[in-house]
Amino acid sequence: MASLDDSLKQVPLFSTLSQRQLRGLRKDFRERSYRPGTTILLEGKMGGVDFFVIVEGEASVTVGGKEIGRLRPGDHFGELGLITGRERNATVTAVEPVRCLVMAGWNFRKFVNSNPDVAWKLLQHVAGLLQDD
Repeated sequence: MASLDDSLKQVPLFSTLSQRQLRGLRKDFRERSYRPGTTILLEGKMGGVDFFVIVEGEASVTVGGKEIGRLRPGDHFGELGLITGRERNATVTAVEPVRCLVMAGWNFRKFVNSNPDVAWKLLQHVAGLLQDD
């Protein structure tokens, strides 16, 4: 099993962080596990203000009941809800046992504000999502 630092380093947003930055980041994450079939986020709901990183397992992403993608270790989700404060635009469901690292929105915002390189990568990621629509 990969260490927490290794798991975070897999995430493109965090791949260039120093060991010191990773230590600062990991203290704000908690671990959650989901059984197959469990809905992690529900489209159209305000359900929580968390940022998720998949460490193990696979999850399905659906919009309007249609699968649009799969998430695997190193993938993250929930950032758009944190940024916009709006309801979730997709449902994320565990396909197999999923282990996630979860960070509360206020901690995520604090970390991004103090790490401009992460803020820039996040901006690029969100722009890419908008282009895909």
